[in-house]
Amino acid sequence: MPSVIELASLRRMPPFRGISDVDLASVAERLRRRQYRAGSSVINADAPGDAIFFVVSGTVKIKVDEPDGREVIIAILGLGEVFGELSLIDSAGRSADVVTQEDADLLWVERESFDEIMAEHPSVVRELLVVLTRRVRLSTEQIRALCTLDVYGKVARQLLVFAEQYGEPTDDGVRIPMRLTQTDIAGLVGASRERVNQVVVNLRERGLVAVDSGHRTTVLQPERLREIVSQR
Repeated sequence: MPSVIELASLRRMPPFRGISDVDLASVAERLRRRQYRAGSSVINADAPGDAIFFVVSGTVKIKVDEPDGREVIIAILGLGEVFGELSLIDSAGRSADVVTQEDADLLWVERESFDEIMAEHPSVVRELLVVLTRRVRLSTEQIRALCTLDVYGKVARQLLVFAEQYGEPTDDGVRIPMRLTQTDIAGLVGASRERVNQVVVNLRERGLVAVDSGHRTTVLQPERLREIVSQR
């Protein structure tokens, strides 16, 4: 039987929140666990979609490499997030690469086993639909931001999104517990690293954000960032 820690970790995953502890233990027996070093490939674009993954710790980057060498980052996902679910639903190949942003602990389950879990626990299907709906809403907001905001506004908005999704309240503000380099932010907002650097430096000088040596950002004044977004 899986340990209490493993069940507690599984309980953080949205699809399994409505399952009893007894049933959750049964679900856990079908799961596999693997730890990845930072920069490891988890999924390759166009590969068969034969498994769904859950983030226990660390972060992963979902990206697409353009022919000119540019990296377009679709999303950076942290604790409790799910990925690889689309290919399990439509049986199509993977649409993007997934690489660990930092050391990560992942759970995964193969298609056949996940089909069994969904058949036995209808709440998993409902919760998975909630996850997909949230992703669509976030994607819609991201597209709107990319079309309407300047780089300053895009960077401010992206930091707010991460703070709202993963933020940890501190005495100083809201700390984003994932490693976010300026290159990563540039890939998310569709700007050059140099331009993003200018924006981040300005935000730091104004006392709106702080960035530590491990590339963890703390949003010091969320309301001021929201004002920036509304004005751009």
